[in-house]
Amino acid sequence: MGYQFDFTVIWKSWPLLLEGALNTMYYTVVSILIAMVLGTLVMLGRKSKVAVIRILSRVFIESLRNTPFLVQLFFVYFGLPSLGIKLSIETAAIAALSLNTAAYIAEVVRGGVDALPKGQIEAGRALGLNGRQIFFDVVLKPSLRAVYPGLCSQFILLLLMTSIVSSISAPDLTYQALFIESRYFRSFEAFFTVTAIYLFLSVTLSSLLRVIGRFYFSYPTR
Repeated sequence: MGYQFDFTVIWKSWPLLLEGALNTMYYTVVSILIAMVLGTLVMLGRKSKVAVIRILSRVFIESLRNTPFLVQLFFVYFGLPSLGIKLSIETAAIAALSLNTAAYIAEVVRGGVDALPKGQIEAGRALGLNGRQIFFDVVLKPSLRAVYPGLCSQFILLLLMTSIVSSISAPDLTYQALFIESRYFRSFEAFFTVTAIYLFLSVTLSSLLRVIGRFYFSYPTR
């Protein structure tokens, strides 16, 4: 094998890699927050008593869960301008990531809500709780606690899925790796380093999610 490894190009390019890693985490965190809100609303739509809302919610979920994310990304960035909706690269990337993840979150959370004991809401009403308290404290929080491991896995998948937004020139970590490879022709060094960085980001996010879960979803102790 005549290939000579040269990681000095990686050291020279560390500002680009740092920028890409920060952008990747930015896309991930913002998309998680949007997807959680949107996914919860879609879940409520799936359980609505209004047939039209139920149907629209199901169409949203099935459309996004059964089509490739790359196609969805291209539709948001290249397709919507035909309808007069032109989004920046960053906005299109976050929108596509959020919409796709929201469809999965809606079904994960719905599974947690469906698993709640049927008398739990009635018990909340019997205690004199108002509608907001029943929804957040009696329904949503216990449901999220039950499905939190599944949500964490979805968030990690979202982090890894951000690599696809480089296809619309979003300056994420993969985009920077492609730029470094095209500039220095060091494919192994560039993608080996980026693989290691993705692994580090995934482990860091997973650890952070575990801490959040222990803080927010742990049962109080006396």
